[in-house]
Amino acid sequence: MSTTTGGYYFAPPSKWPVVGSTALFFFMSGLAMWMNEIQPWGFTSIAIGFSILLYMLFGWFGIVIHESESGLYNKQMDTSYRWSMSWFIFSEVMFFSAFFGALFYARIFSVPWLGDFDNALIWQGYEAKWPTMGPYLDPNPAFQFSPMSAWGLPAINTALLLSSGVTVTWAHHAMIANNRKQLILGLFLTILLGAIFLGVQAYEYSHAYSDLNLKLSSGVFGSTFFMLTGFHGFHVTLGAVMLTVILVRCIKGHFTPDHHFAFEAVAWYWHFVDVVWLGLFVFVYWLA
Repeated sequence: MSTTTGGYYFAPPSKWPVVGSTALFFFMSGLAMWMNEIQPWGFTSIAIGFSILLYMLFGWFGIVIHESESGLYNKQMDTSYRWSMSWFIFSEVMFFSAFFGALFYARIFSVPWLGDFDNALIWQGYEAKWPTMGPYLDPNPAFQFSPMSAWGLPAINTALLLSSGVTVTWAHHAMIANNRKQLILGLFLTILLGAIFLGVQAYEYSHAYSDLNLKLSSGVFGSTFFMLTGFHGFHVTLGAVMLTVILVRCIKGHFTPDHHFAFEAVAWYWHFVDVVWLGLFVFVYWLA
């Protein structure tokens, strides 16, 4: 049974951690089989793991929402959630820092170092410049690529994400002012801008592959480009899904001006995604 000590809510024993672990077991096992071309078991295991994960997310977060709306969370619980979300975002900062670090290391150290060697002993015709073709130096046009221009689709996506940061902030102020109509409108516009961003990014990837010959296999530049922008797109997708859940809750009348941390947590996450994109725009596109 759940208990309260000093006003602090202790949740009852839960099955959801075990369910989540089971989902990850099937998902990662399936991924390993899929990468080793063990089919159809690989895809089947991934599908089972993903289905169990969805079941866990709906069930576990549904209980948390019910507990919150039932008034079981006090100020101390709110502080715990704030610290948890802060550490989660910090872990995401470290995640992207690793990929940015790989980009900087390759560009600032590895490429110049290779340029100091006798090219004939390493790769014939190698030029120490960024973006580099390495390790593919075959003159065959199949390996030639062009970097994505910053002042095209990436600039449009920058404007979209910065605008979404404004709309989610507007929605937050509407929440504090208890203006439900502006709150819902601000959240809807934020989700719409995020969806348009993802659509533009999908078109950008198609353009990169078909017109620029820029692919994941295009040396170190292609791998860092798609890893950074791809993971960012994945985070935008997660953020849009979380904002959609918050929008549904707002439509159902959840949250009050002094009790709405779930909204704030998602807003923090969305602003983090915005900041990461600014770093991508400068270091991956503009300075390519």
